[in-house]
Amino acid sequence: MMSVVVIYYSGYGHTQRVAETVAEGAQAELIAIDSNGEIQESDWQKLNEAKAIIFGAPTYMGGVPWQFKKFADATSKAWFVRSWQDKVFAGFSNSASLNGDKQVSLQYLQTLASQHGGIWVSLGLPPSNTQAATRQDINNLGGSVGLLVQSPSDADAGAIASGDLQTAVKFGERVAAVAKRFN
Repeated sequence: MMSVVVIYYSGYGHTQRVAETVAEGAQAELIAIDSNGEIQESDWQKLNEAKAIIFGAPTYMGGVPWQFKKFADATSKAWFVRSWQDKVFAGFSNSASLNGDKQVSLQYLQTLASQHGGIWVSLGLPPSNTQAATRQDINNLGGSVGLLVQSPSDADAGAIASGDLQTAVKFGERVAAVAKRFN
């Protein structure tokens, strides 16, 4: 059985909602990184056995938060023995601003996957960049390296634009389809 895992850190619930939506599209299992930057010991086995890993983190101050970085540093054990070599990887980030430097976070996630010898899956959707485009359109933020989501700072996760959530489902579907082709 082909398995996809979405591993994410969420500080305020917005990234969790996006992770759940990506997982819905990918039919993936969720692993939450806790507020101490840790996961359960059994989660490491799930990551090792997964055919695809999707990283998710908010963008705080131009990068992923320390909790995700602590997890990333802990992956060095898998890196040392090449446990994740040739796995399919992808990633997403959200921030309160439309831009919010999310691209920097995606590049960090892509670099982490590359260090593990992984195969990175891009968003694969054209941007919705016409004058008539709205926040309800697919890929209205114009991502390409991975999924970009805007989460208003003065609202809970229920205020995430429907276009961003629809893009998240399609992204999850794409990652699962690519992983299936490689396995």
